[in-house]
Amino acid sequence: MTAAAPVLRPELTVRDARRLLARAFAAGGVDEAELDARVLVRHATGLDPALPGAASDRPLGVAAAKLIEGFAGRRLAGEPVARILGRREFHGHDFVLNAACLVPRPDTETVVEAALERLPGDRAVRVLDLGTGPGTILLALLAERPAAQGLGLDRSVEALEAARLNAAALGLGDRACFVESDWAAAAEGRFDLIVSNPPYIPSATCDGLAREVREHDPRLALDGGPDGLDAYRAILAAVPGLLAGGGHVVLELGIGQAAAVAGIGRLHGLGVAGLRSDLAGVPRALVLRQA
Repeated sequence: MTAAAPVLRPELTVRDARRLLARAFAAGGVDEAELDARVLVRHATGLDPALPGAASDRPLGVAAAKLIEGFAGRRLAGEPVARILGRREFHGHDFVLNAACLVPRPDTETVVEAALERLPGDRAVRVLDLGTGPGTILLALLAERPAAQGLGLDRSVEALEAARLNAAALGLGDRACFVESDWAAAAEGRFDLIVSNPPYIPSATCDGLAREVREHDPRLALDGGPDGLDAYRAILAAVPGLLAGGGHVVLELGIGQAAAVAGIGRLHGLGVAGLRSDLAGVPRALVLRQA
């Protein structure tokens, strides 16, 4: 049963609203209750309720109180903060999200860092992002490599709309193109770098994911087929016809998938060039190149 959202009086201060919200979130079993309360109150009021000073002692007012109550009800029902706000920070940039977009995780920044190590900054290069979603990986790379051009492909038209908005907001619209495609079907020419965060969760385990993921992330971006490897098979089969000489492929991995994905790569003439772990020590980014 979902816990009830707290009622916030308009005369309540911004600071006290954050405290009340944090207590309600903790009682409702919300992870990171204090942080989520701070973010939601700050978004509703434009003030940081955790900072000392007179600003946090201001009363909420009617509009902000109602807005925060709505946010609280949605969070207590299991909706992630990024979904409530419609945006998420990733690799130092703010990205717009919609219902068709996977919420970017800190784990995926490991893919960006591994890719940047293989992406020269002194010459023009082409980057292909397969299953680009809201464009997070591709745009994070282009922001760091001013000479690079990128193509992001995705089956979801709605996700691509978010990607184009993000490219424009980051001033990268002239270097990033987004096209509807079933994996690499619409890709033409050769690319110096191919990246992807594909769906890699085995179908049978998708229903057992945390509520925030199971009910709010698109199944298309999660379900990797019976063994979680279907997307890797499709991607790596296309790589030989798309990868430029000396180029690299960087793929996000699920837990325990490194050996299996490397094996699929070998079937298509690709050898392992690196394996990078995330902050939790999980092997997360597999780097491949032509063997």
